[in-house]
Formats: sequence, structure tokens, C-alpha cells
Amino acid sequence: MDQTMSSFRIVPMEEPHGAEICTWRYDSPYDIYSWLPWDQMKALDVEFGNLAIRAEQYVSVLNEADELAGFAQYFPMEGVTRLGIGMKPDLCGHGLGERFVRTIVEEARHRKPDNQIDLEVLTWNTRAIRAYQKAGFVITDLYEKMTPGGVSKPFYCMVHKGLPE
Repeated sequence: MDQTMSSFRIVPMEEPHGAEICTWRYDSPYDIYSWLPWDQMKALDVEFGNLAIRAEQYVSVLNEADELAGFAQYFPMEGVTRLGIGMKPDLCGHGLGERFVRTIVEEARHRKPDNQIDLEVLTWNTRAIRAYQKAGFVITDLYEKMTPGGVSKPFYCMVHKGLPE
């Protein structure tokens, strides 16, 4: 089967998914997206290491074989659903991004149909930007923001405008 025709589905993020995501290591420059070890995430009670945040904001994205392919965060804001998206490193760069992102957007629409959907992406991440554009996002803003490493970097805000014609 053509990889670009792969399908994904959203399920609640369970603890084993969080632990697996923490083992993922991305090649440079994408290594900025790697997480702390699972034990540290839980000890610090941060992000999906926190049971309440995991249940309220995070989901796992499974492929058609029910294997963990990635995750999404639906960060609640007033009138906006801000997405955080992560794909398993060995799946990146293989033409799966558009379908992956569309699945995440469909879930966001299901959860809060009236909300605008947006995301933030580092301006150098052209691979992700292309996938987001194919899935109906457009760049609407450019600004500096602190990264998890404590360095200010340029980010685009991209807003979902619907699927391209």
C-alpha cells in the first residue's frame, strides 16, 4: 500500500504511549523535539507526565496496525484550539504528514467545532510547514518565542483555513 494513503486514528494517550514517546530521538536539527526521559516527566509532573494534563490535552495517534505513530496536544485557549504535533522519528519525511495532520485536525473540529485551529512551528522546519500547508494551514504571523532550551527563536503561527482546492 502507498504510504501516502496510510490512515491514522486518535485514541486517548495512555501511560505506555507517553513512556514510548520519551524514548524517541530525532536527528539534528529536529532533536529540539525530543522529550525528557519518562521517569523525569512523571517526577516533574509536566506535560503528558501529568495524568490530568495527559487526559485533558494529549492523544495518541495510531497507524492502521495499531502502532504508535505520534501524538497531538489540543491546548485549550479561548476560541482557539492550538495544536502540538509530534510524529515518530522514523516515520518523518516519508509523505505521511498530510494525512497525519488531517486526522489531528478532524479530531480538533470534533472536540470544539466553533474554535479556530492553529499551531506554532519553528520557521526553519520546512518539512513540517509543507505538511501543514498540504493539510490546509496558512502562515498568518511571525514572532520570536522561547524554545524549551531557553533560546529565543523565530516561529510562524499557522491557522487552519480548510483543505486546499
